[in-house]
Amino acid sequence: IANQMMGDLPAARVNPTRAFQKTGVDYAGPVTLRVIKGKGHKYYKAYIAIFICFVTRALHIELVTDLTSTAFVKALRRFCGRRGKPTDIYCDNGRTFVGAQKHLRSIESKEFKTRVKQFLAGEEITFHFSPPGAPHFGGLWEAGIKSLKHHLRRVLGNEILNYEEMNTLLIQIEACLNSRPLSPLSNDPTDLLPLTPGHFLIGDAITAPADSTFVDNNTTYTNNWKKVQKLHQNFWRRWSSEYLTRL
Repeated sequence: IANQMMGDLPAARVNPTRAFQKTGVDYAGPVTLRVIKGKGHKYYKAYIAIFICFVTRALHIELVTDLTSTAFVKALRRFCGRRGKPTDIYCDNGRTFVGAQKHLRSIESKEFKTRVKQFLAGEEITFHFSPPGAPHFGGLWEAGIKSLKHHLRRVLGNEILNYEEMNTLLIQIEACLNSRPLSPLSNDPTDLLPLTPGHFLIGDAITAPADSTFVDNNTTYTNNWKKVQKLHQNFWRRWSSEYLTRL
């Protein structure tokens, strides 16, 4: 039986580069946030921008308040300020940002593309509104978006956070996802610790353990900090049990 021939992975996926030099970006959402100040209960929609390193599979998450090009450019500025400027950013325009297809039609607009390209041209970053011509790229977007959306939805339930709480939770989730092993775990106790995306970001494993002093799942939320820690703990527990068993 003839062996099936597998196509070569694109260069952006296999050539050694620093983390996020070749980056994909996608959106997830919307998520409902609560206004902190003012009387009564006021809510608004926000979105989650996810940047994915093509080489290390590291993720960077940004909470954005709307779908305008201005908000997206600000998210890009924050990303570049903390991760360094990439040489190339890819957006899977063919699926209109898979994380939030029906909500993100404005991203296909000429104004949006023009504004983003103008900003990145000044930063000497090439923005591609479609991924390189290989099916391997689709999996990057899908895996990152699905991991985040699946666990975030299960953890939040009907809970509505304010901006600070959601942003804190997302950053802790980012640390969790960047702690995932890049290869199957070994049963040999003499083996080295598994390599994770975090090793390529800080030179060591990123650790974001749940607060050990807050472990009772039936505990009433007494303040905003405990509420966020409760949600993070639930996310970590679900991710550990559901993701690691699939490696």
